[in-house]
Amino acid sequence: MAPRISEVIKTDHREIESYYDKIINSSNQDEQTRFQNLFTWELARHSIGEELVVYPVFEKLLSGGVEMANKDRKEHLRVKEQLKAFQNMKPSDTEFIPTIKELMVTLSQHIKEEENDDLPKLEAALSQEDSEGYAKSFGRTKMFVPSRSHPSAPDKPPLRQWWGF
Repeated sequence: MAPRISEVIKTDHREIESYYDKIINSSNQDEQTRFQNLFTWELARHSIGEELVVYPVFEKLLSGGVEMANKDRKEHLRVKEQLKAFQNMKPSDTEFIPTIKELMVTLSQHIKEEENDDLPKLEAALSQEDSEGYAKSFGRTKMFVPSRSHPSAPDKPPLRQWWGF
């Protein structure tokens, strides 16, 4: 069986958290830079993947899904703004660690709500086949999105029908 959409999203969350831990726990600036780039790359792609694939499904299938998607988009905007500031810093900057810690506070709350509330509701509304299909779409979408944070980028898919959503 292929992974379900919630499993793919949770795997991304653990990867992002792992990069954060490596940034915080390293005293080597080259290593911090490497994991800063990986953290930024994965978080930017993950966020846009959710906005283009997952949130439209919330809106389409879930009672209260429009509100849920809008709330998540608002949270993503805050994370993207924080990520944009962080991605432009160097480990030698005095605000480097405080900035990523602040970002992670915001992100951790979003992840917790998503994993405890949003994703279980979504999975309850999807068949195994549909969930696996959205997981594949999410993975494909992540391959074609920017690898840096752009808070002013669109957070809704203008051409959803082209991608089979």
